Amino acid sequence: MEFVLKHKEFCHLREVAMFPNTVNPHKEDSLKLVIAMIEQVMTLHDDLRWFHIGCDEVYYLGEGEDSKEWLQQEENTIEKLCLAHMKAVASHIVSTHSTVKPIVWDDMLRRMSKETLRDSGLAQLIELMIWDYSPDLDVESKASLIEKYQKCNFSKFWFASAFKGATGVNQCLTLIGHHLKNHKQWLKVAESCPAGIIRGITLTGWQRYDHFSVLCELLPVGIPSLAICLQALKNGGYSEKVREDVEKLLGLSHLEIDSCMSDITGTFPGNEILSLVSQIAFYLKSSVDELLENNRYVTGWFSPYHRKRKKIHPIMIHHFQPDAIRLLTKWTVLTEELQTAMKKIFYTTAVEEWIEENVQPSLQRLQGTVDDLNCAVQELS
Repeated sequence: MEFVLKHKEFCHLREVAMFPNTVNPHKEDSLKLVIAMIEQVMTLHDDLRWFHIGCDEVYYLGEGEDSKEWLQQEENTIEKLCLAHMKAVASHIVSTHSTVKPIVWDDMLRRMSKETLRDSGLAQLIELMIWDYSPDLDVESKASLIEKYQKCNFSKFWFASAFKGATGVNQCLTLIGHHLKNHKQWLKVAESCPAGIIRGITLTGWQRYDHFSVLCELLPVGIPSLAICLQALKNGGYSEKVREDVEKLLGLSHLEIDSCMSDITGTFPGNEILSLVSQIAFYLKSSVDELLENNRYVTGWFSPYHRKRKKIHPIMIHHFQPDAIRLLTKWTVLTEELQTAMKKIFYTTAVEEWIEENVQPSLQRLQGTVDDLNCAVQELS
């Protein structure tokens, strides 16, 4: 709800006035807002069979003033508050779109008692999507959780994995091996379940951890991981043939599973972005750091003290100025190539954000050094 509740027009609908992540379930306009959002999506997709209404990680529910007052009544609990809101949203979909089944994230229900879940009547309205993005998810605990849900009258289930994201809030490169292990574990969970209860698996691809965080891996960067994970699911596991098939499909000469590759090129849409991002992630900061922090002519004869006073020994200029200019030119050209490639896919704001977060810190250090060096050289004449 953050992308809506962040706006002044809707901030009065927050559960806690300070935080935009949770809606106040007591306000009538809150449900109207959610329904309006649902109907906008329904209008664009008139052949829907399922509709995911979210409801995960509902932080601070019960901490708003309206909720605190409601919870003063002995029979009221945060669990009941959560379930009532889920039920209200799901009931709207079921009553107005009879061929559409609501899906809900399961995490808010995991610790609820069987009695609470059964009495809520939620199982008659929705299907649960169980998420876990870790490479070592506990198969037995997932099977036990599903068994618990079945006893609460939930009959159909979905899994949710991740093919990118979930490994670092500002991660640039996708850790294929991490995500492949996650999918292999989900296959084990599926094998342990009774036949006919699993609808399918949703492969999530995170672009941000939340609405306010920085970008993590870009979609083109995660495509090889997506392909590996899909093929592993399709084939019931991973093998060298799976990797070879993906290499052929994506036009890759070689694909590493357990480590990121600094030199990777393919023929799939977006492969140029993957190649350029990989070069930046592997070499930009390290090459600039090497010049500015480990080159003895820079650290010894063009330190911050020298730069501030625009002083340099004339003999020392040729020991690092050519390298600095060459490095600056290289990364400036590569950055421009990346910007051009990204603009074909992403909004300008996303391009600017990624470059500012991942390129500019090092590029500006290098540019500043070259500018200061030019000033110092001019002082010599």
